[in-house]
Amino acid sequence: MGDDLPKDLDEMTDIGAMRALLTQLVEAVRRNQESIDKLTRTIEQKDEEIGQLKQMLFGKKSEKVIPVDREVKRRRKKDASKAKQDREKARQKRKKNAAAKKKLPQEEQEHLVPDEECHCPVCGGDRFSFLGWEESVEYEFVPAHFKHIVHRREQKACTCGQHIVVAPPPVRVSEGVVYGPGMHAHTVVSKCLDSIPFYRLSKRFERSGIPLARSTICDIFHRSAGLLEPLYKRIVELLPAETYVNADETRLKIQETDDDGYMWVFIGGPFVVYRFSQSRSGETPTAMLGDSQGVLQVDQYSGYNQVTTPGKRNRAGCLSHARRKFFEAKKTAPKLAEHVLATILDVYEVEYDAAADGILGTEKHQAMRQLRSKPILERLKEYLEDERPKHLPKGPAGKAIGYFVDNYDALVFCLSDPKIRLDNNISEAQLRLIALGRKNYLFVGHEVAGQNLAVLQTLVATCVANKVNPQEYLTDVLIQIQTHPQSRIDELLPHNWKPPPEIVTAEA
Repeated sequence: MGDDLPKDLDEMTDIGAMRALLTQLVEAVRRNQESIDKLTRTIEQKDEEIGQLKQMLFGKKSEKVIPVDREVKRRRKKDASKAKQDREKARQKRKKNAAAKKKLPQEEQEHLVPDEECHCPVCGGDRFSFLGWEESVEYEFVPAHFKHIVHRREQKACTCGQHIVVAPPPVRVSEGVVYGPGMHAHTVVSKCLDSIPFYRLSKRFERSGIPLARSTICDIFHRSAGLLEPLYKRIVELLPAETYVNADETRLKIQETDDDGYMWVFIGGPFVVYRFSQSRSGETPTAMLGDSQGVLQVDQYSGYNQVTTPGKRNRAGCLSHARRKFFEAKKTAPKLAEHVLATILDVYEVEYDAAADGILGTEKHQAMRQLRSKPILERLKEYLEDERPKHLPKGPAGKAIGYFVDNYDALVFCLSDPKIRLDNNISEAQLRLIALGRKNYLFVGHEVAGQNLAVLQTLVATCVANKVNPQEYLTDVLIQIQTHPQSRIDELLPHNWKPPPEIVTAEA
């Protein structure tokens, strides 16, 4: 452009040439400004990426999003009436715990006054009369122990000498198996509920007096899964009939292939159902839910798209998932993030108020959401739409805003039905057991082992969800399943199971 300019601008008198030159100058400035803006955005993006890498490398590993219930409780403590409600809840919990402790087996120990203490320093006498007992309480742990049961079957012979009868054999978990149903149940609960790997369980058994190889414990575990699989299949059959289902998935390595497998969880009605798969594709949600109708509450992973199309299930989003993304954006956009986090907390306050009033899931709860929650979320959406152009689309803030705005309909679907939760935390909580197991037992051996884990994890988690003791349930059902009619198998599902008389008597 410089070669076209006249050597002496003072000599330029052609108005047209001057206008052309001015246009060229304006265009050059515009191009330069675009380059500067582009370079600035690139620098900002790199700064954000560097900040994230520094946090990953040098930041606190424990810096995680604070659970929303803790945040709400912290805020509500400032309100005297809410604090009074919290104190009443704590009192009720202590009362419930005390009642549970009273059900424990009780043992009385008498501590007598030694003879040498029976000397009165006042009168010098030594004739003391009984006054009463001073009582105090102590709770003691009695280590678990094994029993060596010898079954002796009576034999009788007819006096004619031609016929002999023998008492029926004891019912065993399986033919020729020397370990009882309680042992099988304890192994399953230890792994599925306590996330104890077999090598640690082997050490525990040895301390209790019975050396047991890991391979034997493994056999016990997988035998239990084989026996209880009919119950699992029945639960899978019943799941699609539930109109409201929560779902999520997480990785679990397969030792045989050294690849990642996936453990899925589906929660509906009384059921907590796990399923193991070698892939994260939409085949698993389709196999579990098929063409059923209702609501599926999940994150925005595309693997659930096949079961949330028109004519199938409506998709409800996870507000907690959106909240987590804004928490991650606090370092790069603190003002925005703090505002959004506080606003989302306002929505959760409505749920806590509904719970305190005892109206969760009712029409009054629905009216409360429409009156308070809906305007809060609508204002938040408008605010984020205005803020969106100010942030890089691929930066933490831009991603958080995009997630909320683009998935707004799914995130506010809960406003249409008071029974639908604000978030999918219930599924994530169930998968924490798998995540803890992933740290402890590291992997499953192969696909069959993964599915056996899903079978037993389903029954144990469903027991817990229905306030059934999984140890007692499995001990009883492992025997019953062998003779129980298939047509009445629903009677053995955790939410329908009735404890045998000996357990009811012990609890009473």
